[in-house]
Amino acid sequence: MSDAALPDKTAAGHAPAAGLIRRALDSDIFYSFRRSRLTMVAALITLLFFALAIAAPLIAVQNPFDPSELQLMNSRIAPLWTADGQSPFLLGTDEQGRDVLSAILYGLRISLLVGILGVILSGALGIALGLIAGYFGGAIDALIMRIADVQLTFPAILIALLVNGIVKSLFGNRLDAMSMLGVLVLAIGLSFWVQYARTVRGSVMVEKNKDYVAAAQLIGLPAPVIMLRHVLPNTMGPILVIATINLALAIITEATLSFLGAGMPETMPSLGTLIRIGNNYLFAGEWWIVAFPGIALAVLILSINLLGDWLRDALNPKLR
Repeated sequence: MSDAALPDKTAAGHAPAAGLIRRALDSDIFYSFRRSRLTMVAALITLLFFALAIAAPLIAVQNPFDPSELQLMNSRIAPLWTADGQSPFLLGTDEQGRDVLSAILYGLRISLLVGILGVILSGALGIALGLIAGYFGGAIDALIMRIADVQLTFPAILIALLVNGIVKSLFGNRLDAMSMLGVLVLAIGLSFWVQYARTVRGSVMVEKNKDYVAAAQLIGLPAPVIMLRHVLPNTMGPILVIATINLALAIITEATLSFLGAGMPETMPSLGTLIRIGNNYLFAGEWWIVAFPGIALAVLILSINLLGDWLRDALNPKLR
């Protein structure tokens, strides 16, 4: 048999991927994305922030988390374009001699990491409880929803402060910077699970009465398989919207906790910690220490919120 008669396995392997890409480009969501220039700009800015956070060790002129690279002689240097600016400190330095741009890049990594892990934790907890409450109903549903109702009476930041305070009271000064990061993730995760649970519960209560669920039950599939394999995929639209918006809320919550002194320490600052540090020197004339981290945080939150608003409209046929 000649080589020409053999099937092209490479081409066959690329065909499904090419088909998926073609369907994605022809979808209503991508069409809606291309029509909104504001959304495209927001997506570009968000991707830029993620790229800067990932490439921080390659871009930053110093590691602001390494005390050996900091010199107090370089403290409170003004931005480079001012009369008192010095190279290579483009955005100036803070009171510890940290390059502000480097601190923003590394702080951005902390803020995004805490936000993403917090959203994953809250989403996993809320989706699981929402599936259980909606599918089984009865006393389980009533218990989960009453807990959710009680938590909704408290602001998310108050729940986060409560969790943070309980953990600190249990472990005290034994918490290092990485442990503090885990505490923030736990506090944020326990603060935002209710939205996922209530949304998933409502969707599951609609989906479980449909024929495909009855058919899955008739062939003997266990409840966890039905919930995860058949019901959950039909609730992913609202979950994606909530996750996108909650990412911005999680970053804001982490920044608020750090600004209040209940978040990341000064040795491993996030954007919120940098703002708290700079706020102490604002009226002394060193405005750049607080201004640039604040601008970076505001632009990041705005771009993520714009993406969340677009995704909500794109996934809701009634709003098209």
